[in-house]
Amino acid sequence: MSADALAAELLTTVLDEDPLSGSLYGLAGYDELLPDFSEAAERDRADRLASVAARAEEMSDEGLGESEVQTLDFVRCLAGEMADAATVPAIEFTISDTFAAPVCNVLTMLPKVPLDTAERRAGYLTRLHALPDMLATAAQRHKEGTAAGRTAVSRLVQAALVQLNLMIDDPTVGALARTDVKDDGFPDAVSAAVERCVRPALTTYREVLRDEVLPSARDDDHPGISFLPGGDAMYLALARLHTSTTYSPDELHAMGLEIVEQVREEFAETGSRLWGTTDMAEIFDRLSNDPALRYQSRQEMLDHARRAVAAAESAAPRWFATVPDEPCTVEAVAESEEAGTAAAYYMPGAIDGSRSGTYFLNTSNPEERHRYAAEDIAFHEAVPGHHFQLTIALESQELPAARRVLHDTACAEGWGLYSERLADEMGLYSDDLARMGLFAADSWRAGRLVVDTGLHAMGWSRQRAVDWLAEHTPMPRIEVESEVDRYISYPGQALAYMVGRREIVRLRSAAAEALGARFDLREFHDLVLRAGILPLPALARTVERWVDRSAPSPGLT
Repeated sequence: MSADALAAELLTTVLDEDPLSGSLYGLAGYDELLPDFSEAAERDRADRLASVAARAEEMSDEGLGESEVQTLDFVRCLAGEMADAATVPAIEFTISDTFAAPVCNVLTMLPKVPLDTAERRAGYLTRLHALPDMLATAAQRHKEGTAAGRTAVSRLVQAALVQLNLMIDDPTVGALARTDVKDDGFPDAVSAAVERCVRPALTTYREVLRDEVLPSARDDDHPGISFLPGGDAMYLALARLHTSTTYSPDELHAMGLEIVEQVREEFAETGSRLWGTTDMAEIFDRLSNDPALRYQSRQEMLDHARRAVAAAESAAPRWFATVPDEPCTVEAVAESEEAGTAAAYYMPGAIDGSRSGTYFLNTSNPEERHRYAAEDIAFHEAVPGHHFQLTIALESQELPAARRVLHDTACAEGWGLYSERLADEMGLYSDDLARMGLFAADSWRAGRLVVDTGLHAMGWSRQRAVDWLAEHTPMPRIEVESEVDRYISYPGQALAYMVGRREIVRLRSAAAEALGARFDLREFHDLVLRAGILPLPALARTVERWVDRSAPSPGLT
């Protein structure tokens, strides 16, 4: 079996579990399917992933070209990490109003799938009719988890109930009614499916959460996965998945504390220039409480983000040998999704071009959101961050489909953080206040290492996590609370960011030192992005081989 064939098998295994992603990427064969949350399907996925990983480990690199070596390394790392994590029964206890919760993810992503053909519209109707069975299976897994002591978190279950109430009472049922599609007969068929299948199924699911899950749910003093049976082992598997490393929780916690202290020096230096103070409390107070630093309207937020993206796109060719053909779209998060959504996120486009890559901005409560953060977030989520990273991979005609679609969390999010710092090198931040957004984001992402490990490995309460993050970052309280709840619902994912950035920076520095005058930053960026989003160990080996190829031959000058 070839490396490409193994990669294709890995992709099929992942998309069988997550067919909505297949539709969102524009891949054929998934448009009628919903996830199978049954225990049998869970075991089958873990077995299939373990089989792919084992066969990849048995294959030799000998005789393979560079791209094939990358693909084999990609499969070895990713399939192994996914196989370990697949044994974590997340569906049992992950209930919230965020994308981390399997049910919420389906309800949020389904309204976004493209319906540009008759076949896709027919598939959408099939999915609506299948929602009751999916929700019933999820509810049964929730009940089984509760009986086994793998309970959900009370606060997050209540947030899910609020979201379900909004959807059930909404005429469009959280946009599932797809009023954006006007094809003859389709709106009526969707409306009938919504009223006969979807709304009653959501109501029944809500009752299970309220009456059978919520009474046994964990309180705010016990939010971490370590409080569940087998929770420590589950956290280690999830930490490995999201960091593609074997760092221990203690090592990750210490790493976060170290970076937070480093960023405080940058706050002090810039605070001295801006406001004549190096005192952290004064700087944080100014950033957090000065009403002049906040927005006045949703549109003002969108306009600022669009200016930042446009400026980055204009400057990018001087720093990147390859830029995406497709520009980045900037849109507001739908109001029905705002409560459970982070400040911003990026959704990649489709391989077939049916949907563009989009930077979604949460514009709720603009008067509580800070102007200084806007540019940094745009550079991370859009350009030169995730839009460049994901779109260059999607547009590649050289990579196998698996490497165009699947990705390693640490490399993906590490590139996002690397892009924030790169934007500073590119001169994209409009002033020192905007650069404060960069430092605030660094303190926040470093804080994630501290808080995620605190919650899930060290037994922290929710309040302790909130207080720590509020003390060590200038984040608005609305975002501190939202972020902590996200970490609670998604153990390990928050670890990816700083781990990934540190490795990309290390690889860049090592390559520059080894190659000296031969080092070309545009070529380094091209190497990293055109390889797809490799697991960090595979990326390191890719860069090392590039350095070896680029170094002068012995005896030559």
